[in-house]
Amino acid sequence: MKSPRILPFLLFVAAAISPLGASTAPQESNVTRATLTNGMQVVIIRNTLAPVATVEANFLVGGNETPEGFPGMAHAQEHMAFRGCTGMTADQTSAIYALLGGENNADTQQTITQYFETVPSGDVDVALEAQAACLKGIDDSDAEWSQERGAIEQEVQRDLSNPTYKFVDRLNGAIFAGTPYAHDPLGTKASFDATTGTMLKDFYTKWYSPSDMILIVVGDVDPAATITKIKSLYEGIPSHPVPARPQVNLQPFESQTFSIDSNLPYVLGFIAYRFPGTDSPDYAAVQILADVLGNERADLYGNLVPTGKALATEFGMAETYPKASVGYGAVALPASADATSAIAEMRQILTKYATDGVPQDLVDAAKRSEIAQAEFERNSIPGLADVWSNALAAEGRNSPEEDVDAIRKVTLADVNRVAKQYLLNASTITATLKPVNGGGPVAEKGYGGSETVTSAPTKPVELPEWAKGPLEQLEVPSNTLAVSDTTLANGIRLIVRTDSTTPTVTVLGEVKHEDDLQTPTGEDGVAGVLDGLYSYGTQSLDRLAFAKALDDIAADENAGFNFSLTVLKEYFSRGVELLADNELHPALPENAFLVTRQQTAQYVAGRNRSPGYQTSRALTLGLVPAGDPSLRETTPDTVTKLTLDEVKQYHDSTLRPDLTTMVVIGDVTADEAKTVIEQWFGNWKAAGAKPETDLKAIPVNPASASTVPDPEAVQDQVTLAEQLNLNRFDPDYYPLELGNHVLGGGFYATRLYHDLRQVNGYVYDVDVSLNAEKTRASYSVTYGCDPQNVSKARALIVRDLEQMRTQDVSPSELEQAKTLLLRHIPLSTASEESVARGLLARAVIGLPLDEPVRSAQIYMKLTADDVKNAFAKQLRTDNLVQVVRGPAPQ
Repeated sequence: MKSPRILPFLLFVAAAISPLGASTAPQESNVTRATLTNGMQVVIIRNTLAPVATVEANFLVGGNETPEGFPGMAHAQEHMAFRGCTGMTADQTSAIYALLGGENNADTQQTITQYFETVPSGDVDVALEAQAACLKGIDDSDAEWSQERGAIEQEVQRDLSNPTYKFVDRLNGAIFAGTPYAHDPLGTKASFDATTGTMLKDFYTKWYSPSDMILIVVGDVDPAATITKIKSLYEGIPSHPVPARPQVNLQPFESQTFSIDSNLPYVLGFIAYRFPGTDSPDYAAVQILADVLGNERADLYGNLVPTGKALATEFGMAETYPKASVGYGAVALPASADATSAIAEMRQILTKYATDGVPQDLVDAAKRSEIAQAEFERNSIPGLADVWSNALAAEGRNSPEEDVDAIRKVTLADVNRVAKQYLLNASTITATLKPVNGGGPVAEKGYGGSETVTSAPTKPVELPEWAKGPLEQLEVPSNTLAVSDTTLANGIRLIVRTDSTTPTVTVLGEVKHEDDLQTPTGEDGVAGVLDGLYSYGTQSLDRLAFAKALDDIAADENAGFNFSLTVLKEYFSRGVELLADNELHPALPENAFLVTRQQTAQYVAGRNRSPGYQTSRALTLGLVPAGDPSLRETTPDTVTKLTLDEVKQYHDSTLRPDLTTMVVIGDVTADEAKTVIEQWFGNWKAAGAKPETDLKAIPVNPASASTVPDPEAVQDQVTLAEQLNLNRFDPDYYPLELGNHVLGGGFYATRLYHDLRQVNGYVYDVDVSLNAEKTRASYSVTYGCDPQNVSKARALIVRDLEQMRTQDVSPSELEQAKTLLLRHIPLSTASEESVARGLLARAVIGLPLDEPVRSAQIYMKLTADDVKNAFAKQLRTDNLVQVVRGPAPQ
C-alpha cells in the first residue's frame, strides 16, 4: 500500500515559463563567446559545481521546417543522428556515448533540435568530436532508417496512449490553425511509413549548417582550451544558406469545447488562451500574470481547493513559441464529477481578475520567485546548459539576462493590461479529460506465442582513433564530496555539503517510516490525509499567512515524511524556521480536515479504478505472498472513516527526530547549518521506543501473467518482474548491477536496446532495474510495444537474461559496463539536488556516504564469472511475473 497523495498535477512538459536570472547570475567573466569563420556560434559558461560538463548543440530547425505532409521529419532526423555519422558507425556512436557515461539524449521542438550530453570534464573533447562528426554528415541510408522507423513509431504510439498529449495536439491544431505551430514535431505513423532515407538526407542537407547552429558548453572546463578544440573540429565544416523559413501568420480562431476520454484517475478541465510569444514585448508580463494566477494565495486555488470544489488547480504557460504561446487554467476533479460548473467558476475567476486587476503583493511575489529561480537553476550544470540553450536558440536572446531585465521592468499596470488584453472577451479552447473505466486485471494462462531466438553476445566495437585513448582509460573516481556528518542531541542525523556556486541553500530530509507497518488497522489512507493538510499552515500561521511568509523570501517548501526547502542564503534561517513550524506544528484545522478527507476519498475512488493503479496493484499481487503488509489497500471507505484525532496521533507517533536524516547543501558552512537546524528543530523530542520501519524479507514468487485493459492505450506497456532472494547489502548486488549495464543503460551499445530496438524496432525504450532495499529486492524489465510484438520482445528479453545466467559476458562488454558505472559516478554530482538526494538515500538505508567510490573499487575487481554466477543464483526466467497494460497481447 502506498498512501494516496493529492498533488498539483503538471500537464505540460514544455518551455513553460523560462527561469529568469538575478543580478547575481553568471557574469560575463564566466562566459566565453566565439563566432567561428563558418558562422557557428559558441558560448562556454564556466561552472565548477562538479567535475563534469554538458555539451548542447542547438540547430535552428524543428517542426516548423518539416515538409508538408511529413510533420515528424525533423524528429526522424534527430533519431538518425544516433544511427551513425561521418567517420562514426551506429555501433561506434552507441559505444562512445555509453563509455562517456550514458548521459546523452536529443530533443526536437517546434523551432529547434537539440543534442546534449553530460560527461566527465576530462572527456569533453570526445563529446565535441562526436557532435562534430554528426555536423559533417549523418547516415540517412534506407537500411538504417528501416530499422529506426519501428522505434520512432513506438514513440508515437506511446504518446498517443497519453490523454494529455492528445489534448495538447488537438489544442495546437485549433489555436494555431493555419500555421506551422498547428502540427506537433513528434510526427505520425503514416508519415514515417512514407518517409525514405533520401528524404531524410535532403532535409539534413538543407537545414543542418554550422551557420544555423549554437553550441553551448557548461561546466568545469578551461574556456580557452575548449574554444581552441572547437575551432579545430568545427571551423573547417562549410556552411551554406538554409531555405526561407515558413511564415507564421496567426489568424483569429473560434472558441471550441470538446471532451477526450482519459485513463487518468481524475477529471481534468481546461481553459486555454492564446498568449503572446517570446518575441513579444508583453511576454515578461504574461509570465508574471501566469505566476500570479497560479499562486495558492490567488482565487483560482483559494476558491476551489480549500472549499472542496476541486482536488487541485493550476495556471501556467506552455507551447511557448516566438510568435505565440498558450496560457491555460486547469482544474482536477473527482473521476465521477461533471466538470461544467468547475470550469465555469474558473472562467469567472479569471475574468474577474482581468476586469478588476490583480493584487500588487502577488505581482511582487511572482517577480521575486522568478529571480530566485534563476539562482537555483545555476545549481545544475545540465540545467544551466538548457537555460542558455533555450534563451539563445529558442528565444533568440543574447543571454538569459535579457529575460531578467524584462522581468524587473514589469509593473502592476503591465500585468493588468495584458490580463485585459488576453483574457477578456478572448477566444478559448475549453476541454474536459474524462476517465473511462477499462475493467479490472484479467489473468492470462500463458504469455502468447514466442519465436525461436538465438544470438551470440554483441561483438567488440573498434572505436575511432580519437576516442580510443580517452575512453580506454578506466580509473576509480576520487571522492570529491567532502561532507560534515553529525548527529544532533535529539537524534537528527545532519549531513552538510558546502558549495558556494550560488548564494542558495537546499535542505532535503526524510523521516524513516513505512506506512504499511505504522498505519493502525482500519486507518489506511491516514498518511495521505495528513500529507494534504500540511498546506493549511501551522499553529501560528494560517494557510494564507504561511504561504505569504514563503512568498516573502521566495522559498519553496514541502513538509511531510519527505520534506524539502530551497531558499536564498540570506533567508536560510527564516526558511528553516518555516519548514520546522510546518513539519512539527501543522495547523490541522477541523474544517480543512473535513475537506481534505473528502478530497482524498474522491481521489482514491478514481485512482483504484484507473489502469495505472490496477497495473501497479497486479504487479504487487504477483510478487508478494498473501498477507504481506504491502498488500494493504486504501479505499474510499477507509478514508471516510478517519477522524481528526487519528490523523493527529499518526503525525505525533510517526514523525520522530531519531528517525530523521537531513541533508543541507549550498552556500553555508557545517557550523552555520548546525546552528540553524538546532535552533528550529532542536526542541523536537522523540517519545517511546522506535517503531519497526522495515518490511520483513519474503520468499521468491511463482510465475503469473495478467493484462490490465486500458481503452485509451494503443500501445502495450509491459513489465516483467520477479522477487529476488537478496537485499541491498548482499554481495550479489554489485555483480547483478554490473550485469544490468551489459543489458541496458547504454542505449544501442547494450544488449536489450540493441536487440529490441536497434535490430528489430519492437520498442522505443526498454529499461532494466534492480530495486534493492534494506530487506527486499526485485528485478524488472519494462518496455512498450504493439500488442502483436509483446511475446516477441519478451522472448528476446528472456533469451538475453538466460545468456547472462549461462554464458560469460564478453571482455569488451564487461569493460564497457564498468566504464558506464564508473563514469556515471561524477555525473551523479552534476547538480546540487542530485548530490543531496544521493547522500540522503545512502544515509537512510544505512550505506556509507562514499558508497559510490567504494562501489567503483568493487566493480573494478569483478569478473565475467562473478556476473554469470550472480545471475545464475538470483534470476529465474521461468518465475517472471508479467503485467501488460493496454490491449490484450496477440
